[in-house]
Amino acid sequence: MISIRRFSKKYDQFQAVRQMSLDVRKGEIYGFIGPNGAGKTTTIRFLATLLAPTSGTATINGYDVSRQVRDVRRSIGFMPDSFGVYNGMRVWEFLDFFAVAYGIRREPRRKLIQDVLALVDLHAKRDDFVNALSRGMKQRLCLAKTLVHDPPVLILDEPASGLDPRARVEMKEMLKELRAMGKTIFISSHILSELADCCDSVGIMERGELLASGPIDKILKGGGDHREIAITVLSRPEDAERQLGRGPKVSGVEREGDALRFKFTGTDEELALLSHELFQSGCRPLWIQERRPTLEAVFMKVTQGLVQ
Repeated sequence: MISIRRFSKKYDQFQAVRQMSLDVRKGEIYGFIGPNGAGKTTTIRFLATLLAPTSGTATINGYDVSRQVRDVRRSIGFMPDSFGVYNGMRVWEFLDFFAVAYGIRREPRRKLIQDVLALVDLHAKRDDFVNALSRGMKQRLCLAKTLVHDPPVLILDEPASGLDPRARVEMKEMLKELRAMGKTIFISSHILSELADCCDSVGIMERGELLASGPIDKILKGGGDHREIAITVLSRPEDAERQLGRGPKVSGVEREGDALRFKFTGTDEELALLSHELFQSGCRPLWIQERRPTLEAVFMKVTQGLVQ
């Protein structure tokens, strides 16, 4: 649905983005993560047809971003990191204004506005003035504005910036609902914890370079070939420690009371067999847990070479 090939952007002597390529599949949420100044907004402005590349190409919904601008703009809903609202306009008038800009006729517009207000949970604020809304409600309204022409692709630049914790949770739930509706969502953020539990894939940016990109489960493994496993046993933890230490795909066994932690390079089936062998030896495993690294930890590992 989104494809970028060797995109670069240079401002005088400053290289904002360097030779970036990535793909976003139809119907997924792609998290574009990195610190401020990493090149995320530059990339998003390019995808939104607001910035010409120094080199490289991109397509959205099959249309060339640089050559088929009108088709691309009809295919995307763009929510910038900062946006203005029009004082003196009511909520429904704000949405009606953008619907008219997209050429939507009057009768369809009425139902459309009702639908998008319901989707972002602003129906009760329909007749309120836009400038009287809270920050979180303005964010929802801007999201509603990106949906008025029913685009298949949403490009959202820091949509949860400045929101309180409750509003951030609500924003994530709205993104999941939009994905369930078949939307493809490209979302940037420098707050990594916001994206870990709602994205299907992520890309990690730092200093203009895309350092890693792919399914989030693969990214969270951090490129390592082992898994972090924790097992708690009901009895004979010393025997369990010795038995695990003899395992061909087990390393780094550590024990604390009845809990054992180790690195494992096997499959789920081999892990189940390991648990069964512990049970047969009388160690009685109570539970097994895979300890996944956080997105923050993976980011620090991936970017360590650049920081140094």
